[in-house]
Amino acid sequence: MKDWSPAAAMRWLFDAEHGAANRLLPRWLFLRALGLIYYSAFFSLVFQIRGLIGPHGILPANEYLSALAEKFGHVGYWYAPTLLWFSSGGHMVTGICWVGMIASALLVLNFWPRGMLAICFVCFLSFVSAARDFSAYQSDGMLLEAGFIALFLAPGGWRPGWGEREPPSRASLFLLVWECFRIYFESGVAKIMGGDPQWRNFTALDEYYQNGPLPTWIGWYMEHWPHWYHVATAFGTLALELGLVWMMFLPRRLRIVCFFIVTPWQMGIILSANYTFLNYLVLVLGFLLLDDRFLVRLLPQRWKSDFLASKENEPLAVASHEKGWRDTLRVQAGTVKMAVGSVLLTWIFYVTLVEMVWMVRPVPFPATPVEALEPFRIANSYGLFAMMTRGRYEIEFQGSEDGEAWRVYPFRYKPQDPAKAPGIYAPYQPRFDWNLWFASLSSWRQEPIVVHTEQSLLHGDADVLLLFAGNPFPQAPPRQVRVVIWQYWFTTPAEKRSQGIWWRRQILGLYAPTLERESDGRIVVLEWPATPAPRE
Repeated sequence: MKDWSPAAAMRWLFDAEHGAANRLLPRWLFLRALGLIYYSAFFSLVFQIRGLIGPHGILPANEYLSALAEKFGHVGYWYAPTLLWFSSGGHMVTGICWVGMIASALLVLNFWPRGMLAICFVCFLSFVSAARDFSAYQSDGMLLEAGFIALFLAPGGWRPGWGEREPPSRASLFLLVWECFRIYFESGVAKIMGGDPQWRNFTALDEYYQNGPLPTWIGWYMEHWPHWYHVATAFGTLALELGLVWMMFLPRRLRIVCFFIVTPWQMGIILSANYTFLNYLVLVLGFLLLDDRFLVRLLPQRWKSDFLASKENEPLAVASHEKGWRDTLRVQAGTVKMAVGSVLLTWIFYVTLVEMVWMVRPVPFPATPVEALEPFRIANSYGLFAMMTRGRYEIEFQGSEDGEAWRVYPFRYKPQDPAKAPGIYAPYQPRFDWNLWFASLSSWRQEPIVVHTEQSLLHGDADVLLLFAGNPFPQAPPRQVRVVIWQYWFTTPAEKRSQGIWWRRQILGLYAPTLERESDGRIVVLEWPATPAPRE
């Protein structure tokens, strides 16, 4: 850029017509991959959402929104920006998933990318804003942040092809790389600032593959690799997150080297643990470290010829001599769009930068811009695995007719049967199973979903029962429901060879109150759990 006036700098940063013309292919790949990730998120929800937040779900959205409206009035719309304010019935909660799936599929097909991104964002935000405990994940914030910024990255038009007429704006491209960087770097800072001695001693990954939310069978084998491997990967994690990721902001060759470091790293995490779409999103954010010169060599010959032809035929910029009201309107609309984009993207950068600084030191930056964006989850702070869990605990629901013979409610994805191999489910996200892992690390008093699930099972709520792999009481709901907690460990290779089991386990006792449904429909407590020993 030769002209460094403020107006020219604004156009260079925020105007797509002056965007990064050498990053068309990374953008094209990123948007297709983002569409697939959105699709996986909505596909996961469509089978679960009624049981999670439907009218007869574990945490009904209508009850939450009614409480917000009663307490805050119309301001509640800001605290929970969701379409479910219009209706939170079963058809509506399922409908936002289907609309999101259709929009994400059309995004993959490169049909009106900006419109489809907007629809995906609104539908996913509608779930996240009303789901409470079932959407309190960093991965949800990552997707909303990336999806919102991608609105300014995507080309305009119904069928934009490679988008050569409207290159990605430099500001949106930077903010997506900035998000990728922060996911790594802030996670590294959280590990250091959290004070977990396992990271200081490089023992954090000794039992990591066993104790995560949803292990995989590959993780079972990796758990039994030599201790030096776990030490090396713990050191490598810190080195990558705190040091190597700064290469994302260095010249082209070093950025590409960084891509070839972080990509296999993410692929290893994907294979060894089920973190839903989180690692897929971080992986595809890495595509933006590449450029056309690198990627064009990897295209099939037919696509390569088409892409090069489109670049050669790209129209030259012409002087803006308005020929009529349409041209004037187009110029004015472009100016307004650039102004809105510059404000929003600058706002996001300020909030994310401040939040990163606050992780280290409480500098008195203005907090109002941070608080204003918080309900929309588009400017987040991250901190993965700051504290490592030291044991694996599993909650199990059981029902009985007489209080003597107890039948187990089988889970779809959580470890339960010691003989069943841990599966690979990601990017599918079983939010119920996932939440129960978090609940197992704390008290039932802090986890309302557990007692709510017990009550739903006593009532035989069909939507909640679909969250389980089966119903042990197909004729009528049980009279009593209890929740027990187990501790699980991976078996040793010798145990697996001799017994054919992946897990060994020990029951620790009652986790939550045992409930009974009386003949008049009232639910009473039969037994209270003992005070649990601390679990971490």
